[in-house]
Amino acid sequence: MAGLQFHGGIDANINYAERDQDVPRVPQLFGLQLKLQLLTGLLPTPELSHCLPQWVQVGLIGITRLYCLLVILISFHLGLLFSKTTLDALPTGDLEDITDALTMTVIYFFTAYASIYWCVRSRRLQLYLNYINQEYRHHSLVGVSFVNCYTTYRWARSFSALWMGACLAGVIFWGITPLVLGHHALPLHCWYPFDALADHIYPLVYAIQLYGQIIVGAAFGYGGLMFVTFSLLLLAQFDVLYCSLKNLDAHARLLSGETLQQLHALQCHLLLDDATCELGQYAMLREHATDLQKMTRQRMQPAPSLKRAAHDGLVECVRLHRFILNCAAELEQIFSPYCLCKSLQITVQLCLLVFVGVSGSREVVRVINQLQYLGLTLFELLMFTYCGELLRRHSVRVGDAFWRGAWWQHAPQMGKDMIIFLANSRRAVQVTAGKFYVMDVNRLRSVITQAFSFLTLLQKLAAKKAVAES
Repeated sequence: MAGLQFHGGIDANINYAERDQDVPRVPQLFGLQLKLQLLTGLLPTPELSHCLPQWVQVGLIGITRLYCLLVILISFHLGLLFSKTTLDALPTGDLEDITDALTMTVIYFFTAYASIYWCVRSRRLQLYLNYINQEYRHHSLVGVSFVNCYTTYRWARSFSALWMGACLAGVIFWGITPLVLGHHALPLHCWYPFDALADHIYPLVYAIQLYGQIIVGAAFGYGGLMFVTFSLLLLAQFDVLYCSLKNLDAHARLLSGETLQQLHALQCHLLLDDATCELGQYAMLREHATDLQKMTRQRMQPAPSLKRAAHDGLVECVRLHRFILNCAAELEQIFSPYCLCKSLQITVQLCLLVFVGVSGSREVVRVINQLQYLGLTLFELLMFTYCGELLRRHSVRVGDAFWRGAWWQHAPQMGKDMIIFLANSRRAVQVTAGKFYVMDVNRLRSVITQAFSFLTLLQKLAAKKAVAES
């Protein structure tokens, strides 16, 4: 856990204000995400309680690994079946059937890739989650104002639940359509080496396809919700850093024994003065006034000197910034290969979905299903690129936050640390797709442009085919 310097050298669980403004630290930031990872078959080696007997732990790990293998095999075998369907449709020249089958081929092969990727990376991801959970700063540096990270935790948890629910609802609606309409048909029209509609085998095939759809929603939802969760937490940590830098002088004065009246005057200056209250200075969090009476009663004894407290505060800010940069570097290492395949998959899928929607049949249920897939695909692309853009833009504001504080009053004691901090402040945080593209708004525009270029090509091919047949 972060050092007590962020809490004025006192109990790390103390609140800076009333509980409605300063909620206590959350013991596990990623509880919901870990449960979703386990339920969706993307966690082959879960962390189990040491109280369980050894044979129970071995048995549970064996069951989870078999479950992960089942998830991978179902998505991979459906990808192979749709590949055969696509190959059978090629000689017919029917672009609607070809693109329809090719869309599902891309979806299921990417699902298999995502399932394998997260299972292989699960151990590294687990260490990353534990590192963040132990080292993240819940409060900003104690001063006359503060920010609290609980809001970001609540946002990340709510978004994870809603996004996973939306992904599952979209694919399950497609899967249960034949049941709702009362048709003796399968939700996915793909090739089988046997009669899949035979009475004795139809329920089994239907169950496998329905579960395959659930796997699609889970695999697509998990990658997106984890990326957004990490992005929101990193943005919140930048906000904690910016508020700490703003309060650097106030932190030193509070710890060194400044009077309550002088601290109140400084509080009004930092919270109400336009020069120190830049619009949009925080990406995620809201700044609150510290309960100065409470904090002055809890001050450490003996009080450190003003210069010493200011220097120690800057050291803690440097450590926090290095923690954020380390987290961002690990985020890039974990998500870079995934984002590359995700970017290519979204480009192809957007093109095919729009083409099928424009040129395909106008059945109501089919149109609804296509719109659901298209909406989820577009929103997923927006999630990755918008969060990447926010991280890149907000990370380079460290220097601005540094100059907003009154650190210059203690400059002679901060020379070396200032140089380190200002050098690190020039490093923009960015997530790339396989080191080829930066995931930002430019990538959003590029993917949509490429998708519609391919769409134009398909439409021209369809027009030529129609002219040749006429």
